[in-house]
Amino acid sequence: MAHKGLQAVRGMNDLFPEDTSAWQALEATLREQLHRYGFGEIRLPLLEHSELFARAIGDVTDIVQKEMYTFLDRNGDSLTLRPEGTAGVVRALIEHGRLRGAQPRLYYLGPMFRHERPQKGRYRQFHQLGVEMFGLADASSDAELIALSAGLLDRIGVQAQLQINSLGTPQARSRYRELLLQYLRPREADLCADCRDRIERNPLRVLDCKVEGCRAVAAEAPRLLEYLDPESAEHFHQLRSYLDALEIPYRVNTSLVRGLDYYHRTVFEWVSDALGAQGTVLAGGRYDGLVEQLGGPTTPALGFAAGLERLLALQALTGHKLPAARVQLFLGALDSEAMAAVLRRAEALRAVGVAVVVGGPASLKALLKQAERSAARLQAIVGVAQLADGGQPVRLREQDAVGGWEGPWSELEQGLRSLGVDFGAPPPHTERILSIPEV
Repeated sequence: MAHKGLQAVRGMNDLFPEDTSAWQALEATLREQLHRYGFGEIRLPLLEHSELFARAIGDVTDIVQKEMYTFLDRNGDSLTLRPEGTAGVVRALIEHGRLRGAQPRLYYLGPMFRHERPQKGRYRQFHQLGVEMFGLADASSDAELIALSAGLLDRIGVQAQLQINSLGTPQARSRYRELLLQYLRPREADLCADCRDRIERNPLRVLDCKVEGCRAVAAEAPRLLEYLDPESAEHFHQLRSYLDALEIPYRVNTSLVRGLDYYHRTVFEWVSDALGAQGTVLAGGRYDGLVEQLGGPTTPALGFAAGLERLLALQALTGHKLPAARVQLFLGALDSEAMAAVLRRAEALRAVGVAVVVGGPASLKALLKQAERSAARLQAIVGVAQLADGGQPVRLREQDAVGGWEGPWSELEQGLRSLGVDFGAPPPHTERILSIPEV
């Protein structure tokens, strides 16, 4: 046991194999669905220069002002553990010249860091799926991205409601901001402390506050949709027509603004109250000006992100569990002579795609306990009596069901196949051992 003074940082969690199997199954399903839409994975640094997030997210946002893990390195440079992924993707594309004449479709999976008050489903180190599309300005791209998000949630068994809104262009939003301030200032006393602080620096955030008093104020506020520029209004109309054609139900939420400054026109969220108060499951939108803002060419862009912890929590509530990879065989040896044969057989089986855990040399009682702890689907325990020509049969037994097989050691592969074990295709360098040699 670790010394009681050595503990994980608050809001940052350890995950053991019984936990990570569910994570791996979720991630595999997400990757498969993204591949169907032509997305490729990008892997980004955990650390970026702090200036990147101040410029991209907005230096008056809560993330930049209150939540970032920022420090000076030995050279005096200000570095930040990434609080979100979009800014890093844009930085990488600009730095490596990947945008001109291209329409990248990228996704990332990995940890993000924000210094928030830890609570269920919200941590200081959390894991996020992010999906980003570049070079596509038409509302059909917004609809395709939302269809992808709908398919992802459906594949993993998470039910949520889609809400959409449009923020228009920065110019239209700036004009609306003045109208909103005129409405909010006389009602400042009715707002929570956070929203009173937001009025002057980021008044649109008041609209999506979840505090009841703020919600009442927001309900009577002027609606941004009524002050959109003509092009944004047409873009939003087109998006709604595409969603109708795709038969994706949605609700227009005029209070939906998102918390990051870079959003432009379309914003959307999938929300659920399954974890208590209505919470965001997956969210995103369009950010056409961000690439140019960070020094790149004018490039339309859009994307979304989803927290993996929240997706897993919702799966657990609904009882929907993706199948996790399972060890197929525990192969135990009763003595040293049998151990050599077991090791060789296990390597041959692994080479053709079968997951095997070995145990021994040990007594039968000890091996049975090891087999149970391995959680393998099947077990076989052998000694010199099973390895000899014409010796005793090997017994393959289901560990959590009734079923099994008996036969000679040399035919173990056939026994595994008869019990439904899937032999995956080996990589090219193992083709020489496609068949299992006798030992």
